[in-house]
Amino acid sequence: MPWDFVLILFLLGVLLPWRGTVRLRRVLTARELSSADRLAIYASTIAFQWAAAATVAWRTQARGVTPAALGLAVPDATHVVATTAGLTLIAVFVPIASLRRLESARPGEHSTLRAMVETLMPHNPLELAVFVALAITAGLCEEFLYRGFVYAVFAEVTSGSSWFAIAISAAFFAVAHLYQGPRSLLTTFLVGVALGAAREWTGSLLPGMVAHFVADLTAGVAAQAKLARGRFRVETRNDPEQRTGQRPWNTAGDYN
Repeated sequence: MPWDFVLILFLLGVLLPWRGTVRLRRVLTARELSSADRLAIYASTIAFQWAAAATVAWRTQARGVTPAALGLAVPDATHVVATTAGLTLIAVFVPIASLRRLESARPGEHSTLRAMVETLMPHNPLELAVFVALAITAGLCEEFLYRGFVYAVFAEVTSGSSWFAIAISAAFFAVAHLYQGPRSLLTTFLVGVALGAAREWTGSLLPGMVAHFVADLTAGVAAQAKLARGRFRVETRNDPEQRTGQRPWNTAGDYN
């Protein structure tokens, strides 16, 4: 495996999870965020993900990896469109259902998740507009990094073993979201497997990109509406989960 690919995998599998975890702990334990703080988090995340994607695009092109090997193709338009439609329907339902469960939770239940929604999700139309750009970025860049690059590297290493490549890319994707808490690993891994299977099934990243974007966008729009009506209020910022660093799954999007 080329040295630059090894370095990129180290970035995605080690440095990125560490950075995300430290950053989120600092945000949740320090103080309440202002609108300017949230906008700065969104902007820095957007810049980081595009820089990472651009670096991977540069190195894969230099190493002769074809766009088709990275999933940047549409081999069968009908197949891709049908798969995209099915994934998108699921992507709309899941974040809405998660937010409804959170909204109806008893006082003190899921307090850390409530803190993440209250702190990081958009609170006003301006924040929501920037969050849309964040959702687009996550859909495009994360799918390219994990279902594109990581999948292609391990498919090549294993001489075309697609299911191994799907599993490894899903593992990288899950570890990259470790900031959401150890209990989120299995959920995020299964999401990664589903998106990887769609990439293998269609030969294209398009279904995963659209579904990823729609899931984040739906979560942002729904949360902003609920926050505007005062539906989420954090009972405490010093609950046992925060002290132990155990954080449940976050439907609020990606803040690497």
